[in-house]
Amino acid sequence: MEAQKTVLDNEQSQKNKEMSRILLLIGILLIASNLRAPLTSVGSLVPTIRDSLEVSNITVGFITTLPLLAFALVSPFSPKVAHRIGMEKTIFLSMIVLLIGIMMRSVTGVGTLFIGTALIGIAISFGNVLLPSFVKTGFPFKIGLITGLYSVFMNIFGALASGLSVPLSNIGNLGWQGALGAWAILVIIALLFWFPKPNNLSNSPMQNKGNNRKKTNMWTSFTAWQVTIFMGFQSLMYYTMLTWLPDIILFNGYSLNEAGWMLSLMLFSAIPLTFIMPIIADKMNNQKLLGAITGVIFLLGVIGLLNGNQSLIIISAILLGVGCGSGFSLSLMFFTLRTKDGYDASELSGMAQSFGYSLAALGPVLFGGIHDLTGSWTAPLYMLVFVSIILLIAGWLGGRKVIINE
Repeated sequence: MEAQKTVLDNEQSQKNKEMSRILLLIGILLIASNLRAPLTSVGSLVPTIRDSLEVSNITVGFITTLPLLAFALVSPFSPKVAHRIGMEKTIFLSMIVLLIGIMMRSVTGVGTLFIGTALIGIAISFGNVLLPSFVKTGFPFKIGLITGLYSVFMNIFGALASGLSVPLSNIGNLGWQGALGAWAILVIIALLFWFPKPNNLSNSPMQNKGNNRKKTNMWTSFTAWQVTIFMGFQSLMYYTMLTWLPDIILFNGYSLNEAGWMLSLMLFSAIPLTFIMPIIADKMNNQKLLGAITGVIFLLGVIGLLNGNQSLIIISAILLGVGCGSGFSLSLMFFTLRTKDGYDASELSGMAQSFGYSLAALGPVLFGGIHDLTGSWTAPLYMLVFVSIILLIAGWLGGRKVIINE
């Protein structure tokens, strides 16, 4: 009788663990769904916002620059906040800040637009940094699969937000304010799901382990710097192409509508790789070849744009999308594969994303500035050839089987 009771207790315990893992996965995917949509929903509405508020192109350009600056400034502090109050509480509070930011951004006014945008950037930077370490802590034996899944959710909802914003703004009296504010619904769903967790899980694994461990100084690690450089330059490639690819395509004889679809093609081409790459990387002894191939893919995509042949433009857009998907998801995997626990993963993630998004904010400005100086896209594209070569080298070095400070 006692043995039977023990068996039943074990079965119930196993079922509870499985349900907890399922709920944790759903929570991760809900958070991931909110890490791109509030940013990508703005792009297609920029002309409407500019005309509505009667501001200059330079002023409205800060809508896309502010979140990147917030990522760069806040990322190094995200692990420290999570270490102090717990990972679950930090994620929950960041979603509240995100909700406030989205609502403020949707109020007509230049001041509220920029304050709301800054809050959105601050909130998303916490999710960007903490999710990789959360995956390492919660799913130590399925890092590749879970990383791939949440990367797909990030990119799918990012692409949907980009495409749906204009149609939403044309519904009734919603306007651009309602179209941007509509994405608050996704945040509310995530908050409702996460609401019990800060109370029930206040002592997170990260918080408990962080108190009795030797801290790792990522800034003195050669491997950490290779991962950081890889993260930074793939991020620069993504945001530079996100900003300038339509103009480059217009210059090569395509229409404005076709240029927009080419950008969409690039974004959707990234989605399969964001899922496949982490799974492949997780099964390999090292990721040197994957890192190098990512750099080569970017290089081929840029060379296709330099060639200017219309038939190659489509192939280049696909290659650049594949490179972006591969580079982003491989960066996330490096955060977990190159570290020994969730705390170190968050520290490396914070360092790499701080540096990475600083470069990302600089990339589009530098690329456009070189074009203004030379009057041609050739020189700025050669800059991206150089960036692709650096990516190739950093990907090879960062992909070595090395655990930082072990």
